[in-house]
Amino acid sequence: MRKSNTQAIVFVGLFTALTVIGTYIKIPLPTGAFVHLGNAVLLLAVLFLGYVKGSLAGGMGFAIFDVLNGFASEAPYFILESFIVGAVAYALFAFFRKNPSKLWQVLVIAAGTGVAKIIMTQIKNTVIQLFLGLDFSPAFALALSRLPATLINVTLTAIIVAIVYFPLKKAMDRILGQTI
Repeated sequence: MRKSNTQAIVFVGLFTALTVIGTYIKIPLPTGAFVHLGNAVLLLAVLFLGYVKGSLAGGMGFAIFDVLNGFASEAPYFILESFIVGAVAYALFAFFRKNPSKLWQVLVIAAGTGVAKIIMTQIKNTVIQLFLGLDFSPAFALALSRLPATLINVTLTAIIVAIVYFPLKKAMDRILGQTI
């Protein structure tokens, strides 16, 4: 039992650090937003660690990144978003009996997770504009105009996870003798 708890803590820490690093690997866009690899790490964390540990690792990674880069006010939101997006990812993962064996299954999980991320981003950006005084229609439209970065991020996430999921699963199964 103790080894299992220690192992879980180590893997949550590892995926937290990987989320921070993945978010630092970014491509700036003309809008001021950026495309990064953190979302791919969050999805992989949920697939390998489970819903709670994976979402926690991703959320903490995003929060640490935000605090270190002047976005501390957004850190609580990204923790919440990690748990919501992680729930969708884990539900799709569970649909495939927690053992996707085909590439298309991993892509379905990634696509569903991407839709959740897009919805959460649209809601967040709309609410921000409402707080800034816009009426709903212009707030929603302005939020839509900021979605291209998220669309690129979710596409990149699907590609990365599709490429690395099976090799990482094989390596983790070999090292641990099981999935966490």
